[in-house]
Amino acid sequence: MAALLFSVNGTVSKIALQSGLSTMRLVELRSLGSAVILMAAVLVVAPGRLRVRGKELAAIGILGVVGMALVQWLYFVAISRLPVGVALLLEFTAPLLVALWARFVLRESVRARVWWALAACLSGLALVARVGQGITLDAVGVAAGLGAAVCLATYFLLGDRLVRARDPLSTQAVSMVFAAAFWIVLQPLWTFDTRVLTAEVALPGILAGQTPPLWALVTWIVVLGTVVPYVLVLAGLARIGPARAGVIGMVEPVGAGAVAWVVLGESMTATQLAGGAVVLAGVLLAETARTRPVSPPAPVSDAVLP
Repeated sequence: MAALLFSVNGTVSKIALQSGLSTMRLVELRSLGSAVILMAAVLVVAPGRLRVRGKELAAIGILGVVGMALVQWLYFVAISRLPVGVALLLEFTAPLLVALWARFVLRESVRARVWWALAACLSGLALVARVGQGITLDAVGVAAGLGAAVCLATYFLLGDRLVRARDPLSTQAVSMVFAAAFWIVLQPLWTFDTRVLTAEVALPGILAGQTPPLWALVTWIVVLGTVVPYVLVLAGLARIGPARAGVIGMVEPVGAGAVAWVVLGESMTATQLAGGAVVLAGVLLAETARTRPVSPPAPVSDAVLP
């Protein structure tokens, strides 16, 4: 369910961005709204868990700024310039980056299948981009998608270390506070013309004729695109563990591409679809390459925030 909600969120976010809301402002509203709701939830459930030790503060701050604020922004930039499915495939290479980091930097034992994973992801992405067929993808969008993958890998690695000493929910809540604070400093809330949120948005595709206000889409992005799926991920992790949760999370780029095709009319050729399948196969290999799986605090089903 979390993967499906995240899949829908990609299309909802793209519609919001096409309605005049900037990528930076949307990620600020998403971070702030999510931080308020998550902090309120922790205060009600277990306020004592919000205590942060001095040595944890820097790590949680980086987790919030890089793993939450920047990954969301880069994802929004990517989907504003690329088909939603392609943007998610780029971001979804994060588990491969984690496996490579574990092998060459952390010197952990990594199974040889990581090389097959690397080859599959690179080959699949080449098919998605249709390299050699005279078709080019937006360079800024591709760079943003790959940047989101790097930030998401940072989220997994830091989260893996942090949740060894603290619970995932409070870690997620505090890191989201850092993410919100980061954007508020960059663009203070009083510089935002809130009248933009009252503008009516003409929905495309099968939803044509519906004109909800922009604030309704932003509310969806905050509640059903961030907070609810995070809680569902936590519930799933407690029952099936991070490895199987990561595999199930591979539904997200497939679902996101399907939703974008139905609602936005964004289609992929047979060659690109085959490339996407190869990328997902590479991600599956990367997910199982480490002898000790990564355990993020509240991963986006191993995909983005978007």
